Amino acid sequence: MWKCLAALAALAMAPCAPAQVTPPPVPLTLDAAIERVAHTHPDLRLLPLQQDAAQARRDAAGLAPPLVFGADVENALGTGDSRGVRSLETTVSLAGVLERGGKLDARRAVAQANLDALAPQREITRLDMMAEVARRYLAITAAAARERIARDDIEQRRRAVDAAQRRLTAGASPASTLMTAQAALAQAELDRDRAVQEAQAARLSLAALWNERSVAFDVVSGDPLQLPALQDFAQLADLLERTPELAVIAGEQRVREAQLQLASTQLRGDMSWQLGVRHDRASRDASLVGGFSIPLGAARRAEPEIRAARSELAMSALERQGRALQLHATLAEAHGRYGTARLEVTRMDSDVVPQLRRAEKAAETAWRAGAISYLEWSQLQAMRIEARQRQLDAALAGQAALIEIQRLTGQPLVAPAIQGTAP
Repeated sequence: MWKCLAALAALAMAPCAPAQVTPPPVPLTLDAAIERVAHTHPDLRLLPLQQDAAQARRDAAGLAPPLVFGADVENALGTGDSRGVRSLETTVSLAGVLERGGKLDARRAVAQANLDALAPQREITRLDMMAEVARRYLAITAAAARERIARDDIEQRRRAVDAAQRRLTAGASPASTLMTAQAALAQAELDRDRAVQEAQAARLSLAALWNERSVAFDVVSGDPLQLPALQDFAQLADLLERTPELAVIAGEQRVREAQLQLASTQLRGDMSWQLGVRHDRASRDASLVGGFSIPLGAARRAEPEIRAARSELAMSALERQGRALQLHATLAEAHGRYGTARLEVTRMDSDVVPQLRRAEKAAETAWRAGAISYLEWSQLQAMRIEARQRQLDAALAGQAALIEIQRLTGQPLVAPAIQGTAP
């Protein structure tokens, strides 16, 4: 009985309990998103570890061959006069390898070239990651723009529903007109809800880059229709000479040059030497022992490796030319797509969308006066929304091309139209 009363009392008091206030989402600019990814993404956090490993390999390459301490025992545990340890001979020696042909310096050069080659690779990884952040940020901005278009469509469709309801009440139009207007309104509301869902999914996709499973931010998006003027293609093409992707190939060329030098050092064989002291237990005499050895035919064995290193070095120049042509073609395509998108956005904004807006308003006035059919007004409403969506699609294509251009040229990955700043 008391438990039931306690439960009823809790239910009665529940409406009086203060509701938990959800804090508003924190504004997030593109720069802030890039900074979060730079500090948390595993691909970028690997870079210092890769450098430490390369430095360790360079330090190891700078070590000379080690000295070897050895001990030899002869004439032990034999028979006759050599029974037991009567004729035991013990030799204590120190051995080593004398490298010839500059092998130590060549190894150091290879290790240093591999270490230097990490810098452009790190820059490529960073630029690729920043470009991915910008793309996902742009997806949120695109969803927000689609939501604004859908809300505008909802507003004009609601006006049509209200007007159709009045005309139906007055007996000036059939019920089918009202139903058609209501169906168009429902479709516009569906477009709005879909844009909201797309925005939520895009936020989760962006947050995943810094390993967050929930969204506690809202982007500070600008107007994606704002496409700045770009430099001439020739000026952008000049920037490709300093792109990290070509710097990677240049680094690989330096590595191959060092590898060729290292292979050339094999033309001279290394000399192994040994020096020690031998003690004869039987005579109790001690004497010095020593020796050296040099392999024969070193030049013949080194020649295939040298030919392979020379061929790989010659490949570097061709690889750089091929990659430069590929980057040039990609830049030309992105530059062309951006110019086309900017032209379409500008012309739609100046010629198409304003005309359709005025035509739609005139059609609304004419329909209310009974001068045209509802179908004509509805078609103009749809044409106006389709034109705005086409303009937005062109702008988004231009923004994506701009991100690609900035990634190729190695410029800061901040698209002005999607950057946004905190208010």
